Order: sequence, then C-alpha cells, then structure tokens
Amino acid sequence: MALGTAFDGAIEGGRAGAVADREFLGVTPLAVVALVAGSLAVRAVAVKLRLPPPLALLAVGLAVSLAPGLPDFQLEPEFVLAFVLPPLVYSAALDSSYVNIRSMLRPVALFAVGPVLATMAAVGVAAHLLLPQFPLASALVLGAVVAPTDAVAAIAIGRRLNVPRRAMVLLAGESLGNDAAALTLWKLALAVATGAAMTWWQGILAFLYAAVVGGLIGAAIGFAVHHVRLRIGDGVLESAIGVATPFACYALADQVEASGILAVAVAGVLMGHKAPYGRHTTRLQENAVWRSVDVLLESVVFGVIGLQLPAIVGAAGPSWRLVGVSAALVAVTVAVRVVWVYPVAYLPALLTRRRDPPDPKATTVVAWAGMRGVVSLAVAFATPPSMPGRDLVLFVTFAITVGTLLLHGSTLALVIRLLKVPTHEERADADDEARVRHEAVAAAGEELDRRVSDSDEPTPDQVVELLRSLAEHHQGTAQEWIEEQDGGRAEAFQRLLATMLDVERRVVVAARDAGEIDDEVLRRMLRELDLRQASVDTP
Repeated sequence: MALGTAFDGAIEGGRAGAVADREFLGVTPLAVVALVAGSLAVRAVAVKLRLPPPLALLAVGLAVSLAPGLPDFQLEPEFVLAFVLPPLVYSAALDSSYVNIRSMLRPVALFAVGPVLATMAAVGVAAHLLLPQFPLASALVLGAVVAPTDAVAAIAIGRRLNVPRRAMVLLAGESLGNDAAALTLWKLALAVATGAAMTWWQGILAFLYAAVVGGLIGAAIGFAVHHVRLRIGDGVLESAIGVATPFACYALADQVEASGILAVAVAGVLMGHKAPYGRHTTRLQENAVWRSVDVLLESVVFGVIGLQLPAIVGAAGPSWRLVGVSAALVAVTVAVRVVWVYPVAYLPALLTRRRDPPDPKATTVVAWAGMRGVVSLAVAFATPPSMPGRDLVLFVTFAITVGTLLLHGSTLALVIRLLKVPTHEERADADDEARVRHEAVAAAGEELDRRVSDSDEPTPDQVVELLRSLAEHHQGTAQEWIEEQDGGRAEAFQRLLATMLDVERRVVVAARDAGEIDDEVLRRMLRELDLRQASVDTP
C-alpha cells in the first residue's frame, strides 16, 4: 500500500542521526540510568508534596537542561511507537470494563472517534490559518497528535469524588478508543505530509482497513494468549507472556499496516475481562508490574521532554506571535471538546424521546475532562524529522499538553464540587458487594461440606472449623496456624481453602457477568480473595 511505503520512508528519514555504539536514546547507558533515577525521584517528591507529577517533571527537566555539558537525549520515532505507547495503552485497557463499555457502546464509539476527527480538523485548519507558512498537511498531523485525551488524572479525581459511573466509563472508553483513532489518523496525515499521493477515498479506506484489521488482530491475540496462559500453570511465566502481549500486538498489526494501538487496546480489554479466570498469582503480579511500568514510562517521557524543551523552543523560533498562536490553539482544543460533548450527549435522547437523558452536571464533568498527556507528547516526538514543520508540532503539542493539564487538572475537582454532581452508586456498590459476598461464602460453605463428606480420608474438625471461620468472618491469614500443624493437616487446609476460594471467585465473576456488580467491585473482591489464598500458599 502507498500508505505503508510513505510511512516507512518517513521513518527511515528520521534515522539520519543514528545512535552510536553502546548508546541508547542517543546517550550512554550511564546517562540513561541517571535519567530514570532522576525522573523517579522527581515523581516521588511531587507525589509527596501533592504536586502534579507531569508538570513537576517538565519543570525540573527544563531547569536541569540549562546546565552546561548535559547529554542530548533523543527519543527515536520507532522506539516511541513500538516500545513506549503499547505498554501504556495496554495497561489502561486492562483496567477498563468490557461489560460497561459494551453496555455503552454507542456513546463510547461516538466519543472515541468523533472528537478526534473534530479536533484534528479544527486544530489543523486553525494552525494553518494562524501560521500560513505551516503546511496544511503538517498542521493536520499536529491536530491528530493533540486529539487523544488522557483520562488517567480525570478518572482518579472522579473516583475520589464519586462521579457517576456512566461518566467514568465514557471517559475511560473514550481515552482507549481515541488513542487508536488518533494514531491511525496521524499515520495517514503523516504519509500525506511527507509526500504520499492519496485521495480522500483512499484515506478513508486506509483508515477503515487499519481499524478493522487492527481490532481483529488484537482480539485474536488476546483470545489466544488467554487460553495459552490457562494451560501453563506458572504465574511468573504467565505474567511474562502478559508483558510481551502489547508488543506482539503492535508489531504484528504494524507489519500488515493495520492499527497497532487499536490491536493493543482490544487485546488489553479482552485480557482484563478474562483475568478473573486465570491464576491468582498472575493477577497479583500483573497488577504490580503494570503499575510500575506506567510510572516508569510516564516519568521518563515527561523527563526527556523537559530536558529537550530548550531545543524545542529554539528550533521553533519562539516569538510572542507563536506564544499567542499556541494559546489560541489551546482554546480551540478546549472549545472543540465542549462543543462536541453536549450535542452528542443530548441529541440521541431527544431524537429517540428517551425519558432519562444524561445528567447535565455529569455531562459538564465529561466536557471539562479534556487533559492531554503522555500519548500526545510521545507521538509528537515520534514524528520523523523529515516532516516539514516538525519543530512547530513539538512546540505546540507541548503548549497544548501543559495548557490543558494546568486548566483542567487544577480545576476539575473544583468543578465537580461546585456542581454537586449527584451519585448514589457508592452505597449501591456496597449493598451489591455485601449480597454477592454472602452468596459466595454460602456457596463455598456448601462446597466444603460436599468435599468433606465425599472424601475417603477424614478431615480434622479443627481444619473445617477454621475454614468456616475464615470464609464467614475473613479472619487473618491462618499462616501461623498452618506452621504449627503437621504436614497432613496443613495440606488438607490449603487444598480445601483453595477449593472454597475458587467457588467464591466463580460466584463473584458470575455476578459481574450478569451485571449485578461493577468491574471495579469485582476487582476489589478478587484482590481480597487472591491475597487470602496467597497468604497460605506454600513457598
């Protein structure tokens, strides 16, 4: 396809400054170690002082970049696309809810694609009009770069302040979908900006091909990996396969010129939905692994961008006019989201005469949760140097990211409090959790009775009583009791406890699948069950 050839050529053009031997990111390994350690240290201090880590990393990076003799860190396009974006998208997809996304598929789809197209067009055209020397094709690349939202901070604030779940699901689903849509459109616009001859129809067909094939590849890999992991029986190896999954999804989809990011997102959603059917050790390990990966990658990316800010500003030829243009494009980015959200939220309700239109307060929260983040910055750096106007793309992307982080990030919680967004889901979740927990414990008790009565060997009464007590009252871990018993009693206890916990998990997962509890409640209950089992596992 012409798209693939043009894009490959663009990437090859970006390799002009290839790294030297024993170098990584354009610098020595020791400098990379210093970058990682420094980025994590800044993040730790920012969290301690309750400052936004991205802004703290950018500020410290800018300050450090002024020191003489500092190495010139470079993020190569291929490295960003293949090794930075896939794990970030995959981790977010694992924490999403397939059940909730499916129940809200139409609004999620509208928010996943519509705002991306609108933002790309509005920002691209506005940038070209404000800066006539900026080619329209390159301006559309900029529009695609700043189109995807970063819902991580918004979701964290919303959960803390009990924003209605429908709004939270919309933000999470939108963020996953628009990452894939924006990356696909970015490749199309980039191909045109670097010289590929392409009609509108060819562009539309290429977009549809990339989306459909990418989604199918992600679903196939996610399904295959899930079933392979079920048959391994080794939590560490299963976790390792899980870590490799996003990279495999991206590489395979990219090889056939499909959307690698969409493949990663689909695989992540599927794997997250199927995670309760796997081993408890795998779930516990993966939760820690992906949280660590998120922190590491986001810290390093923001740190590198902070270090390169002087070079970005210098290359863009900063002036008061460019600062004013950047401020205007921040306003366009914010306005496009607000203008899009309200019609999309209320027109379907008006056209179908639904009696339960979206709550206007929750809709306002969604409209104001338009922060840009690490994905936009990483994609901006992935734009090859051969594209005309790349320096402007970097400068304006930085301005829009920082501007939206400051504007939305500092005011979203205040907006939620001022609006007094109504929610009764926290109490409903607690009631549902209590009911499902009672059903799970009852089912586990019945399974215990059946196993004890069917067993050829008598089970000590102490073991049965302790298992009932643990199931009904969740007392401690019983590890000390196990250590005091002989091998036979300890083995019987562990075997029966694992059986009871498996029964409880099945009841909890069935309640999720039936829509009786939310995925967030499911994950909380599963983690408790997994920790109880892990506490008595034999080392």
